[in-house]
Amino acid sequence: MMTETTEELSFNDNALVGQLYGELNRNLAIIEETSGVGIQVRGTTVTLKGSEAEVALAASALRKLYELLRSGYPVYPADVAYALRVLAASPKAVLTDIFLDKVYITAEQKVISPKSLNQKTYIDAIRRHDVVFAIGPAGTGKTYLAVAMAVAAYVNRRVKSIILARPAVEAGERLGFLPGDLAEKVNPYLRPLHDALNDLLGPGKVAQLLDEGVIEIAPLAFMRGRTLNDAFVILDEAQNTTSEQMKMFLTRLGFNSQAVITGDVTQVDLPPEKKSGLVEAQRILKQVKGISFCEFSDADVVRHPLVQKIIVAYQQATGSKKRPATRPASASRRKSGQDATTATRQES
Repeated sequence: MMTETTEELSFNDNALVGQLYGELNRNLAIIEETSGVGIQVRGTTVTLKGSEAEVALAASALRKLYELLRSGYPVYPADVAYALRVLAASPKAVLTDIFLDKVYITAEQKVISPKSLNQKTYIDAIRRHDVVFAIGPAGTGKTYLAVAMAVAAYVNRRVKSIILARPAVEAGERLGFLPGDLAEKVNPYLRPLHDALNDLLGPGKVAQLLDEGVIEIAPLAFMRGRTLNDAFVILDEAQNTTSEQMKMFLTRLGFNSQAVITGDVTQVDLPPEKKSGLVEAQRILKQVKGISFCEFSDADVVRHPLVQKIIVAYQQATGSKKRPATRPASASRRKSGQDATTATRQES
């Protein structure tokens, strides 16, 4: 029989305690449901009851979320879920080091920051390396954070242009049968990149920078023959590049430029006879100095709470949680024992 333990926490700032508990104690409800503890509140004192592991996780989350609030970070219900997920995977993690790492502040004053240990590792890798590969499932922030880093680099005058590329590969559709000219045909493939830029800069600013040629969004094929200097270059959906296309893209990099390549090797839409350039790059380039490989898992999903559950369900259906491609030596391999997204609302 599991032994129940009790721990009492006291906080001294009434205003911050209200934010810590959340509207109608919603943040506490998330902690209860996710960690399994029972929570009783009396003023600024919180009593936790449950197993030793459950109480330790909940207490750590409350203390560290309170420190975030004291540092001026506004804690939303989704942040509580992210915090629990991080601490379940790494109990000694310092949330202020992760959540207070401001990548960029959007046109609507939303702070873009990492929400998991792997996202923090990814951001740091982009700061330190000229070429970074980000590999993992949908919803883990690979592309969005890369675009945020590109915008920050441009705003801080570290680069003169932002170039975003995607391979125009059909996912069950036929490009040739779409209506319109070439630009209209490929636009649906580039829409996610437009969406990220609009969120970060605002549609008006994005339109202006596109007109000025500062931002370029184009199919990968348009990169052939070019040398990209003073640029932050992102290749999205890289699992759908061929070996030749990946080599072509990587050799476009010029002086004072850096590249981020993102993709999910479980969602390759190439014909069976074509080898994914991303899978091959993992094998060929993993030992090359100056190149960093960052790997994400379902624990890093920051979309709707159900997205993480969907990814896990598909992994279980195929009989393994491992990626089908060779795992890069430098990839972070953390597992989370908790589903920290229960009953939460996606805030970012």
